[in-house]
Amino acid sequence: MTAVLAVVIAATATIVIDEILHKVVRRVGRRSPLAADLARKVRRPFLVTTVLVAVQQAIRVFAGDFSFRAGVLHTLVLLCIASSAWLVAAILLVCEDVALAKWRTDVPDNRKRRRIKTQVVMLRRVTVAAIVVLAFGVMLMTFPGIRALGASLLASAGLLSVVAALAAQSTLGNVFAGIQLAFSDAIRVDDVVVVEQEWGRIEEITLTVVVVQIWDDRRLILPTSYFTTKPFQNWTRTGSAVLGTAEVDVDWSTPIEPLRAELQKVCEGSDLWDGRVCVLQVTEATGGMVRLRALVSANDAGALWDLRCLVRERLVGWIWEHQRDALPRMRAELRQVEATATPQTRRGTARVYTTGLDATSEQARVFSGGDDGDTRGIAFGGPDPVAVSRS
Repeated sequence: MTAVLAVVIAATATIVIDEILHKVVRRVGRRSPLAADLARKVRRPFLVTTVLVAVQQAIRVFAGDFSFRAGVLHTLVLLCIASSAWLVAAILLVCEDVALAKWRTDVPDNRKRRRIKTQVVMLRRVTVAAIVVLAFGVMLMTFPGIRALGASLLASAGLLSVVAALAAQSTLGNVFAGIQLAFSDAIRVDDVVVVEQEWGRIEEITLTVVVVQIWDDRRLILPTSYFTTKPFQNWTRTGSAVLGTAEVDVDWSTPIEPLRAELQKVCEGSDLWDGRVCVLQVTEATGGMVRLRALVSANDAGALWDLRCLVRERLVGWIWEHQRDALPRMRAELRQVEATATPQTRRGTARVYTTGLDATSEQARVFSGGDDGDTRGIAFGGPDPVAVSRS
């Protein structure tokens, strides 16, 4: 009876003290974000841990010998270890929130802040995983049989580590890759990347996987080892400003300068343009058409996409309205065929142009027909098979 009363008193007193401390911390939290976060996230694990410790000590001191004493005390020890791990993890979560609140990512030019956010999140996950493993190990070591087994297996720890490493090679590789990504600065949370021919944003980085939010709100989930073993594009590695192109095919007779003036007008009239690059160039002139490439710049990838679409739309509309003769066209030459030709041959008649060079001329050959051509032929064709057979 005394033991039960002692347990009730200890638990009640602990709850009352915890409630008083909680109110004090909440009052302090009105002026301190750290205290407010502690009062909100650490209250439950702290309450559970202190109550379990108080109950355990009350039983040890006031309870005499009874049939289940060892089992009850052992259970309380296990619960205390688990609740202590919960408390430490909650404190780490509060520390992470404080760090992330100081380095907010919803600001312009947030490259350094995104790197710190990625490292803080990864460190927290590694630490929480280590706490869970250590807590589980300490709980197992409270059993005498397992403690003796652990001492006997200590001599063969090398063999066990090799077997475990081979069995979990892929998982451990992803874990180490996740840690490497956190500190190599190759990718960060909110980075814009192109992976597997998909354009998206790094949404989450864990120890084993990286979640990429694709532009159409799909999620591409890749192992962390992918970003350490395969090439990918990072559009925000050193900054968010990027360049992009919009291509238009026109006829050879198209005057280019009016189109350059129209492109400049479109860029200057749009808030998507960042004022850095606005260039119109002829990149190809083959196949009966001229390809124009408008190169523009924007502050981020999303604005660049919209700006490219706007430039393409305005250029197409301006050409249709002011330069319809500039539209791509196919040219063909018609000739009058002889009267003896059949209707079938008339349809397929085409003009044949000759160069005036003989097919055996040196000007018609690259890998033969001269000292220089023969040298190239030997280099690309290998040794003479006749000479090889004679040797």
